[in-house]
Amino acid sequence: MAAASSSSASPKTTMERRGIPGAQFVEDVETYLSQTGLDVNSALAFLQERLQQYKLVEMKLLAQQRDLQAKIPDIEKCLDVVATLQAKKGTGEALIADFEVSEGIYSRARIEDNDSVCLWLGANVMLEYSCEEATSLLKKNLENAKASLEVLIADLQFLRDQVTITQVTIARVYNWDVHQRRIHQTSASTAAKDS
Repeated sequence: MAAASSSSASPKTTMERRGIPGAQFVEDVETYLSQTGLDVNSALAFLQERLQQYKLVEMKLLAQQRDLQAKIPDIEKCLDVVATLQAKKGTGEALIADFEVSEGIYSRARIEDNDSVCLWLGANVMLEYSCEEATSLLKKNLENAKASLEVLIADLQFLRDQVTITQVTIARVYNWDVHQRRIHQTSASTAAKDS
């Protein structure tokens, strides 16, 4: 039984995930403070700072998630357009399409049989690909974006767990400190009455 209580008194550390440090769940605040060598105020300051770091990382990850969630439908639309071009190829039927020239400004185009398409790659770079190459590239980009989104969602879940653990630890340290102050206050008032 003594071995079980000593193992439960030590802080449990979660490993880091992709650079996000794991938070400690503190079962015994007194042991935690003695192991870290911090007083209550220093421990609370450290935990608050860690919590703020987690919140900052969460904001960055959420921005990346929004970007990926906007990128995936764009890639899917491009795949649909290339598939439509390939389906119309050789039929002699022209494809009429509206496209965005600038934000809020559209133009209509008549697209005849074509063996290639131009894709924006980013950084003001556009390259011409055959329809087959474009389909292959877009499918690869779609798979990568979906995989990145899955990893990002897992990172966000891990981060939320660390935020919760840190918030619980802050509450435990604070409540332990309040309890200790009450014990000291009660013992001091009892000693004053006795003398």
